[in-house]
Amino acid sequence: MEAKRPDLRRILAANIKEQRTILGISQEKLAEMAGLSWQTINSIECQRTWVSDNTLETLANVFKIETFQLLLPLELRMLLSQDGMETLHQLIQAKRSYDESFNEIICPKRPLP
Repeated sequence: MEAKRPDLRRILAANIKEQRTILGISQEKLAEMAGLSWQTINSIECQRTWVSDNTLETLANVFKIETFQLLLPLELRMLLSQDGMETLHQLIQAKRSYDESFNEIICPKRPLP
């Protein structure tokens, strides 16, 4: 029997609500901080709608977490210790730095004539 896949809408909704609760803010305040309507936040938390990649990044920035953390099931987040999350964060930062360096080599920024 195939294992049931986690419902991403459920995971995202739970993670947004959890992060919002940690900050002690309402759906209205989160919407204001993210430049969204409170109806959008409510629809996401009630699993009625999905989000664009831009909205996902915006919410992660408001919460000051990495975007992928909004998509991790609680069970997986509990398995990762704080040190594990910090290591993962450092790896992501290193990859971003590498990508920027690589892009500069391939497409160097040149001053306009």
